[in-house]
Amino acid sequence: MVELVFYGSEKSEMNNTKLRCFCNTNQEIFISIQNEEFRSIENFIVLNKETAIKFSKELRKQIALIEDEKNI
Repeated sequence: MVELVFYGSEKSEMNNTKLRCFCNTNQEIFISIQNEEFRSIENFIVLNKETAIKFSKELRKQIALIEDEKNI
């Protein structure tokens, strides 16, 4: 299993929050968000392949909006 871990940006002051993403044993995408200060609290969602693809497309759209705002 390969797990990706991302931390929030310093600009957002969320750099003590991490997002984990991996494919679980049921062949679903597991995404969790956890604040390092409150390790006992972890929020997560599990997506099937179809939903994960829809999510990735929406994420790309939102990223494109960020890039467009830089060019204004």
